[in-house]
Amino acid sequence: MYSFFGGYNVKPKEIELQYVTNQAGEKTAVLFPIGEFQELMEDIDDLAAITERREEPTVAHGELLAELKRDRLI
Repeated sequence: MYSFFGGYNVKPKEIELQYVTNQAGEKTAVLFPIGEFQELMEDIDDLAAITERREEPTVAHGELLAELKRDRLI
């Protein structure tokens, strides 16, 4: 299953979920490992940054390398 986020298709990884249900058996919350949660939050932050910056002009790879060399960063 793919989801659509900010113009990007994202394939969610398999996460082992546990559900909290009410007395009627309806799902009211979800539990999953804290490590998976932290990774998910990082991914959301990354996707938000991509979305915010997608209208910025791009720079050719060679041009970027030349600029970095000129500025003695590489």
